Parts: sequence; C-alpha cells; structure tokens
Amino acid sequence: MTDTYALAELQKESRMGGVGTENADRTIPRIDLSDFDERRSEITEQLWTAATEIGFFQLVGHGIPQDQVDRAFAESARFFSLPDEVKGRFPLVSGTNAGWEKLSQTRPSVGTPDQKESYQVTRPRMDDLWPDDELPGFRDFVLGFEAQCWGLAMRVLSCFADKLGFDRDFFARAHDPASAEYQSTLRLIHYLPLPADQKERPGVWRAGAHTDFDCLTLLFQRDGQGGLQVCPGRDAEAQEWTPVTPSDEAITCNIGDMLMRWSDDQLLSNFHRVKLPGRGDYTGSRFSIPFFAQANRDVVIETPQGTYPPITAHDYLQERVRANYRKG
Repeated sequence: MTDTYALAELQKESRMGGVGTENADRTIPRIDLSDFDERRSEITEQLWTAATEIGFFQLVGHGIPQDQVDRAFAESARFFSLPDEVKGRFPLVSGTNAGWEKLSQTRPSVGTPDQKESYQVTRPRMDDLWPDDELPGFRDFVLGFEAQCWGLAMRVLSCFADKLGFDRDFFARAHDPASAEYQSTLRLIHYLPLPADQKERPGVWRAGAHTDFDCLTLLFQRDGQGGLQVCPGRDAEAQEWTPVTPSDEAITCNIGDMLMRWSDDQLLSNFHRVKLPGRGDYTGSRFSIPFFAQANRDVVIETPQGTYPPITAHDYLQERVRANYRKG
C-alpha cells in the first residue's frame, strides 16, 4: 500500500499538469568541479546551497571528456535508428528498469503519453537486452560511460554526505555497482520529431511534469535541442517554469525524491518537464541521456533526524513507481 509520503507526492504531481508561466529571468547555477580535491569545501557549499534552495544545478569541469559524451550521443542515435521491430526484441519489462520502451509512460500530471522512446541500462538486469549483433561495440562503450557517470555522481553525493553527517563514502557504498542489488540506471532517450507545421496539442508534452525517484540525476543534453523546464524552489504551486538552455559541456543535475527523503527534506526534489516545440522552435529529434543514481535495492534509507520511518530502497521505489508509472 502507498504510504502517506508517497500519496502526498502523487497528489502534488497531479496538480502540476497546467501550462503555468515562464520565468526566463531566473537562472540555474553553474558549479565548476575543477580542482575538486583542492576546492572540495568551496564546491560542497555551492552544491549544498543550490540543492537546498533550488534543487537544480549544472556542472562544468566535471571530468567526463567531451569526446566520450559525444560518442554516447552517437551510440544513442545508432540504437534509436534501428527499426522498431528490432528494438522490440529488447523490451522493457515492468519492474526491471532495463530495455526499450516507446510512448508508454503516462504522467499523473497530464494523463497523456510522453512523446519519446528510451533504452534503459541497469547492469544486473541486462540479460538478452543488448543489441550485440546489430550494434557491435555498443555494449562495451555504454557500460564504460555508465561507470564514468557513476563516479561523478558519487563525487557529488560525497559532498552531501559531508553536510548530512554521514561518512564520505556512505553513498558510494549505498550505490555499489558490484552488487546484484544495484539499481542505478543510464537511460538513452529519443524525443520524437514533430512536423514543422504542427498545430497546438493541448495537454501533450515530450515529458510531463514530474520529479525523479532517485537520489541524484545527471542529465546530458545537446546544444540547440531545448525544451527542458524546471520549477525550482520550495513553492511549486505558482508553477513558474524556468527554461534550461541545453549545453554540450554542462551536465544538468537535480535532486531526486529518494535523497530528499534521506536528507529529512533539506535537499529539494522539484518538478521538471520537457515541452513540445513552440512556433519557430527546433522540431527535429531531441536526444538526452540521464543517469539516475538510486541506492541498491537492499539499502535501508534512514534519515539523520528520523523524519520518516526506515524503508528499503527497493520498497521506496516500488511505491513511487506504482503511484506514477502506468501504461497509456
């Protein structure tokens, strides 16, 4: 049964389906991770301020080489260029967070399917889900890129561990990729192209308003492929949406529901969405690559201040999925 916390989150999401207003004057902070070890205290304070006041920030100087990011998008495009009947041989199975799906996620906030397809990689659940015959080299590269994302996410989470009173490696142990209980996910996303002369489609979004269920999301985007909007701060009721300019070099990050709970609600998991292109906007395919750092299934989430009862990461995610993910 969905607990009180999950029910409250669902009720909040169901109110976020409106268009709202755009606030282009507000900016998402950029945090430079260069010289991380020498600047750790300074970077930690910058991350904490962004995460407690806005819930979103962008990382530069993050250490993942640009050629690796570029190849990740090239490999994503290779996969999505396969015919649907081929991709359909690697299907997303309910509850696994691994495999391919298309037009299948319907958000409570809007009630219409997200206009996208995705391929999700969760290491222990990938049996028979790799297109090795169709895309030689795809598996090895994607797994290597996922490992780089994990390393960066753990570096950021180690700063939050410092502020929350946990030991520095606390979150790295909780997201152990060597465990069969590992459930962090790399997701390749293709938002479907639209006709340049498309008419208004009220209530249809590339991705409806939602929060992420994980601890921390790293989102890679491409120059010129906009649409991401965030609703930062503590008050989502006003529905003032800030556009996030896509950048090849910057990784857009947000706090997820799991870390908000784990921090006794100090770190903010806030709403975001991807709008359909408007008049004059780029209407072609849009690609993005998020990495969702979510604690291993058997890890118990216990808050420092005891705001919420202990719960395993598996049970927590199941509650959030049941409340938010349904076939359209």
